[in-house]
Amino acid sequence: MSRRAVVIGGSVAGMLAAAALFRSMDEVIVLERDELPDRPAPRKRLPQARHAHILLPSGRDAIRELLPVANVHGRLLASGAHEQSMTDMLGFGPQGWYRRWPTVTDDLTVTCCTRDLFDWTLREAVLGTTPVVVRRAEALGLLGTDARVTGVRVLAEGLEEDLRADLVVDASGRGSRVEHWLEGLGVTDVPTDEVDSGLVCASRIFQVPRGAEDFPLTQIEADPTASRPGRSGTLVPIEGGRWLVTLAGTRGAEPTTHPDAFTDFAFRLRHPLIGQLVSAAEPLGEVSVSHSTRNRRRDFEKAAMPEGLVVLGDAVAVFNPVHGQGMSVAALGALALSRQLRQTDVTAPGFARAVQRAAARSVSAAYAISTSQDQWFPEVVGRAPTLVDRVLSHYMGRLARVATTSYSVSAARSKVATLQAEPSRLLNTELLVAALKGPVMEPLAGPPLTFEESAFVDSMGPLAV
Repeated sequence: MSRRAVVIGGSVAGMLAAAALFRSMDEVIVLERDELPDRPAPRKRLPQARHAHILLPSGRDAIRELLPVANVHGRLLASGAHEQSMTDMLGFGPQGWYRRWPTVTDDLTVTCCTRDLFDWTLREAVLGTTPVVVRRAEALGLLGTDARVTGVRVLAEGLEEDLRADLVVDASGRGSRVEHWLEGLGVTDVPTDEVDSGLVCASRIFQVPRGAEDFPLTQIEADPTASRPGRSGTLVPIEGGRWLVTLAGTRGAEPTTHPDAFTDFAFRLRHPLIGQLVSAAEPLGEVSVSHSTRNRRRDFEKAAMPEGLVVLGDAVAVFNPVHGQGMSVAALGALALSRQLRQTDVTAPGFARAVQRAAARSVSAAYAISTSQDQWFPEVVGRAPTLVDRVLSHYMGRLARVATTSYSVSAARSKVATLQAEPSRLLNTELLVAALKGPVMEPLAGPPLTFEESAFVDSMGPLAV
């Protein structure tokens, strides 16, 4: 008997879910209501694509396991994507500048490119190496009962039809209507959590100036402990000899679309380095602004979900985009689906729940990282910090201060930030002792630039701190 899987959504989570399914199903159909571009280009209903994106090493490795033949990472690099070691980037945190370490390991290397390039490369890899089919149609609702989902009601070419499936995967993103659809089946017990700092992101692309071709990924973090609105900025080297610069401000310090205000905002970060860099670069387009930045999680793994339905990617949780977690969490969720398919049949009792629980591990880690910062900003909407949160925040602050002077502590924090280790790993004995002892060197007085980077920055005049 032929078995069919239907995936709702043709973006990152949907394509990776399809990649997880094709070996176990006779037919895998991806439903996408938008026309997908045949090149790296913007898509409708994906405003976050205009902002900075990075692929964490955990996401890269998950994609390698899902698509071992397609060589997605190699395709990205061949198209101009950049690789950057997290221990060799320029980072300014609340506790000061992080040192740069010559040690470069694959497990601490992120991939930098536009979201448009990533989406197109992944889509071409999946559709070119698997029998997955994309069908232009809109999902209208779920078929079945509160015990089992049996398909999707779809609208295609103006006609409605019932599309039967042995498994439905909702990967339709932050605009998913799966909770509403579940209510129609009688499922109403999905726990939800939200932390909203009112963050607004503003992004602009620049031509890299002559002499700055090798300038690294640069990040100026907000200080969540300063009792004032947070401002942050990220400069990401992307394909085509360009920089994608994303500035972000929490409620009370929001950036705007005005071009002159963009550079001014960059200069008013906690350090003016990014402002100095963009002031010397030629802008290649207008400023794009997004307000869809809240942290929101739906704990489907804790609900009485019907069999035959799995929810992945942004349909489960969305995070403050400053942390660059979304694409990697989607990849790890698809990997959880793939690994469960190797153990049990898709129609076996408990299959969907097992996938949902496994996927929730990376969701929980990313959500903890993101909300542990955002909950401290003024006028945040959502749950208030508890006493435990305050104790952990104090400890993490001390650990971050040590990380500015210690490779081992910096690498340990990076492993957690890249979703390769659980946040609880930061509470092991070695790191507790390191935090207790304090920094092993004096803090840096300024950004740790190489000779070539210093020469470029000096050519623009002194940094006004």
